[in-house]
Amino acid sequence: MCFLCPSLASVPSSLWSARRAFLLAAGASAVAPVLAQVEVGSASSLRRLVPAETLEQSAVQQYGQLLAQARAQRALAPAGHPQLVRLHAIARRLIPFTTPWNDRARDWRWEVNLIGSKQINAFCMPGGKIAFYTGILDQLRLTDDETAMIMGHEMAHALREHARERIAKTQATNLGLRLGSQLLGLGDLGNLAASLGGQLLTLKFSRSDESDADLVGLELAARAGFNPAAAVSLWQKMGNATGSAQGGLAFLSTHPSGPQRIRELEQNVPKVQSLYEAALR
Repeated sequence: MCFLCPSLASVPSSLWSARRAFLLAAGASAVAPVLAQVEVGSASSLRRLVPAETLEQSAVQQYGQLLAQARAQRALAPAGHPQLVRLHAIARRLIPFTTPWNDRARDWRWEVNLIGSKQINAFCMPGGKIAFYTGILDQLRLTDDETAMIMGHEMAHALREHARERIAKTQATNLGLRLGSQLLGLGDLGNLAASLGGQLLTLKFSRSDESDADLVGLELAARAGFNPAAAVSLWQKMGNATGSAQGGLAFLSTHPSGPQRIRELEQNVPKVQSLYEAALR
């Protein structure tokens, strides 16, 4: 199910005013918006070795293949499925706040789909291709606020181009690139990025990437009017699910919960509380 960012007319005026101020302060090409309340690291310049459009095209192909497989297995939720409708409603609230974190997001064709599976899993591929598995919603009994935290977290991975950076670093290492000869490898890296599309779903992010996505996702959700305290309850549920989940632990293996993660979120919830309260007014 494909949908674009809500039109100006469909966004409440108070929400649009807040978003417009955020955009103006962010600037068109800022990595971290000026008005961001959370502190995140700078993106690696190495990611430029992999063209963003190449990775996004690979994501479109892989996402399409995944949906085709789910459809063939009758596991792809139809448009009117209550859980999918719920996911779309959450996404429509989050999307207006994504562009300050990545200017390319204004042109992304955002998609959200639901796949019937016991897996505890969700992801957002480069270019805004999102999928949730029913297992993560049902087994963890997620509230809308908690679901928004997961979606915001996954959106943040795409917005901060973590996959692009991981692939660039991997290929730079594999090719033995030296700082003085990076330009010689640009074409090869672009081709390799296209061939690595199949790895997007299994790509593992660093702890720094995970922290980055936690905080950016937290702010996205707060600006969209979702209670930031849900980030803490979400990861507490994740921690409890590690030893009791019935489905596959794909999400938990790449997104480990733990005291450090929860402490960091607890420390940052107060930073975005005012954004949440403003969104409710």
